[in-house]
Amino acid sequence: MSQTKTWTAETIAVGSELLLGGRLDTNSLFIADRLAACGVELRYKTTVGDDLSDMVSALKTALRRVRVVILTGGLGPTIDDLTREAVAQATGHRLSRRKAALDAMTARLAEWGRTPTTSQFRQAMIPARAEILSNPVGTAPGFSLVWKGSFLAALPGVPREMEPMVRDGVLPQLQAWMRTQKRISATPMIRRVLHTSGVPESVVDQALAGLVPKGCTIQLGIYASPMEVMVSLTGPAGAEGGATIEQLLKEARTRLGDIVYGEEDETMESVVGRLLNEQKLTLAVAESCTGGLIGHRLTQVPGSSAYVDRVAVTYSNRAKVEMLGVPSGVIERHGAVSADVAAAMARGIRERSGAAVGVSVTGIAGPGGATESKPVGLVYVGLDGGPGEGLTKEFRFHGGDRAVIKQRSSQAALDLLRRWLIRKGC
Repeated sequence: MSQTKTWTAETIAVGSELLLGGRLDTNSLFIADRLAACGVELRYKTTVGDDLSDMVSALKTALRRVRVVILTGGLGPTIDDLTREAVAQATGHRLSRRKAALDAMTARLAEWGRTPTTSQFRQAMIPARAEILSNPVGTAPGFSLVWKGSFLAALPGVPREMEPMVRDGVLPQLQAWMRTQKRISATPMIRRVLHTSGVPESVVDQALAGLVPKGCTIQLGIYASPMEVMVSLTGPAGAEGGATIEQLLKEARTRLGDIVYGEEDETMESVVGRLLNEQKLTLAVAESCTGGLIGHRLTQVPGSSAYVDRVAVTYSNRAKVEMLGVPSGVIERHGAVSADVAAAMARGIRERSGAAVGVSVTGIAGPGGATESKPVGLVYVGLDGGPGEGLTKEFRFHGGDRAVIKQRSSQAALDLLRRWLIRKGC
């Protein structure tokens, strides 16, 4: 057991696929945010394969150095799902089949028109003295227990199962137990996030230089990804900490201006959807190099049928001519990847659909198809909102593969639409 007088935690992601490159561990990011709000600092993140002795060793190490340990993965029905056995060996709490776990699993399978297989009965094996954590989505229950002064929880590795189990099961149990440990102080932390688009990390960093005063407990984070640069402000909760973060957040928004498209969990597609809804406008999209990615992102937002009229993937030149009415002469003169074709695509999809605004994208995602004058990463986005409301913009995306260029192109198209909608709504 750790001798620390503050609350520290470790996550253990279980699964050989996490070590072999088959899958990424994103669960620890979600867990870190939720623990911080409780005053628990995530100090270590461990990844371990499906080897029982390695899992037991990692778990024993974690239990020695932190007060809170959360495992994700290894609770399925197959022979390499060994988290239950690892916890039993590390703590000395024997496994037994729990009726409550079995009944919940059987009921969930019945909803799907199935009955448990022999291997699935393993999922009802829970360590002695552990509390069962119900799974509102899948069949694998989790569990939690307090062992020698440390809190331990085991959860499925599937994010859509793990996340509600953390919110509704782990955190209430953890906070209740923390209140009984009065000799250890907890300082809840809050984290506020801004999302920016259209500029590199260096521009954001320069704009926010000196934002946080020296000696301040607030931490500024700037994180670049293929589609955006995220800004975070993290510090102690409470009147002083919360007020300070809100003040700094307001100043950050002022400094960054319209490159900020959202806060917290907002996505570009949800922001665009909200703006379209507010202005009661409909949208039609014509995609070439993105191959339907823009449409996919837009329709991931619940309620998007209120503003998304249609999405056409016009990949070939023939499709652009036949479906959108792009003049073949324009393609011959300027090439399919050009501002003129992007403009014609946006105008064509708007006119044929009757939507309020049309958006288009055409480009070279690579790795082939490039010329000296038109390199991989060259993309044109078009927008047409009716007579006098047309615009195109050129983008040159460097340093990415085909998938990254498609992601950046979709983000650029949605961002262009976002900015147009903001101007139109003013």
